[in-house]
Amino acid sequence: MESAPLQPRKPYLVIRPVLGWAALDLRELWVFRDLLLTLGGRDVKLRYRQTALGVTWVVLQPLITAAAFTLVFGVIGRFPTNGLPTFLISYAGLLGWNAFSTTISKSGISLVGNSHLVAKVYFPRLALPLSTLFSTLIDFGVALGVMAALMAWFHVAPGVRVLTMPVWLALLLAMGTGLGLITAALTVSYRDVQYVVPVMLMVLQYVSPVGYLVAQNVPERLAPWYMLNPLAGLIEAFRWSLLGHEAVHWGFVVYAAALALAVLLIGMVSFKRMERRFADII
Repeated sequence: MESAPLQPRKPYLVIRPVLGWAALDLRELWVFRDLLLTLGGRDVKLRYRQTALGVTWVVLQPLITAAAFTLVFGVIGRFPTNGLPTFLISYAGLLGWNAFSTTISKSGISLVGNSHLVAKVYFPRLALPLSTLFSTLIDFGVALGVMAALMAWFHVAPGVRVLTMPVWLALLLAMGTGLGLITAALTVSYRDVQYVVPVMLMVLQYVSPVGYLVAQNVPERLAPWYMLNPLAGLIEAFRWSLLGHEAVHWGFVVYAAALALAVLLIGMVSFKRMERRFADII
């Protein structure tokens, strides 16, 4: 008696090309959430495993940069500070700036740095750039602790406005993630992008109000043009939530928030559209 032929087992996952909004498929990212957490934990461990200073560098880097800004804007330039120490203004601005710039830098090289995984294993590629946010948030938390100590040293109380800080941080991370996704996707095909991004970030840092107050130092006739840089509004609001010693251009903050969310959405859509070619090119 012949046995019945075995029925082919239904595949666990069928990979098909998708178009439009369905290409985002954030549900798949949730299914692979354990992988996302694992990649995030690995990124944190590798960041400090082979460094002599370890987490100390997270504290030293913004302190050294804030000291340089204090020399340039406070001692040499004598920029008005509305009664606040230039060092505190610079460090608060750097907290927001570093969250933004580190997100772009890390996520931008996440695909190339994990090319062996991209080429051989299937998983939502979006997990690689998003996993870098874990180490960025840890760095931010450490630097924020130093900020609290500096505010106590200079006798500056945060006030209830500090409760809005997570909103501005989330928007800075959203913009950084959106640009990082575009950078990561382009770097797969054009490796020169990873060398262009640091230069662009350096220029952007000096045209953003990281080390000085907008209301005190940007001429009124130029302020509307200056505030078209969305980072100006977000960093201004971020520093206001900590120090509260500057007038905030709230209309431009709303504009910056909307643009940050738009950049995140554009980055995700662009990344997913280019994703199908990653394994072949990388």
